[in-house]
Amino acid sequence: METVGVRRAVTAEQPAQGRSLSLGLRLAGAGLLVATGAIHLDLYLTGFRNVHIIGWLFLLQVIAAFGLGAVVAVTGSRLGAALGALFALSTLGGYLLSVWVGLFGFREVRTTAGIVAGVLEVAVFGVLAWYSLAPGRPIASRGPAARIAGRVDAAAPAAARGAGALTLLAGVLLAVALSTAGAPAAASPGGTTLKAATIGGKRVLTNSRGFTLYLFVPDTPTASKCYGSCAAYWPPVRGPVTAGAGVTGKVGTIRRTNRSLQATYDGHPLYTYIGDRSPGQANGNNLNLNGGLWLDVPISG
Repeated sequence: METVGVRRAVTAEQPAQGRSLSLGLRLAGAGLLVATGAIHLDLYLTGFRNVHIIGWLFLLQVIAAFGLGAVVAVTGSRLGAALGALFALSTLGGYLLSVWVGLFGFREVRTTAGIVAGVLEVAVFGVLAWYSLAPGRPIASRGPAARIAGRVDAAAPAAARGAGALTLLAGVLLAVALSTAGAPAAASPGGTTLKAATIGGKRVLTNSRGFTLYLFVPDTPTASKCYGSCAAYWPPVRGPVTAGAGVTGKVGTIRRTNRSLQATYDGHPLYTYIGDRSPGQANGNNLNLNGGLWLDVPISG
């Protein structure tokens, strides 16, 4: 009798443990989804809303992440969890594509926010895929619905192994992307000659390769305010530089916090923009990004 009682206790305990695990996966997945949405919301508000097409994609990502997170947390829907997993995987795919080849003219670089978002997206896929493929809840009714549920549950172990392998692959691809991504070197190395060019119907400053140069409105004549991820998107032009024909403003340098020299023009520290993929482009003009407004540099005089 004692043995029978122990068996009954274990049998009762196993469903309870399964429910606890299911609830934990459900809440963890929903929380991770909301966290990815919060990161993209911050990036959207701090400037990506001004980036062509990418801004709208960020806004849609925020709405979808918060919406799916709420659905999973409140209803526990396995379908909602599966959609959340696929959504996280597609978002990660977009990030990897933007790192490797660029997306809609914008190429991503390695930043803390990008690393955190990528890791969270891998975690979201793994957790929600696990939750959505867990054995289904008992269905009281009989008929086609019960048969379909039984077939889904029978295929769940193989699907779970596939999801686990895909999670591992996503993590490896993210690691490879982050190890190969980085901020490009400034397009104007020290010793270059500044030039004048007509871009967008006005005379602006370019480097010797014809790439548009920019000023950052929050800067002062003696200090740059662009560091960290900002400098990844807007590489500072290394000094010293010289003025070419038609460049009549005052050329100088300032000292950055790492003691390197940055070129200035009429008291404005100079930058290039990674969104300009070829000479003659000015995709960074009038962008409010990375904490302030960016403008191309007009030729004075």
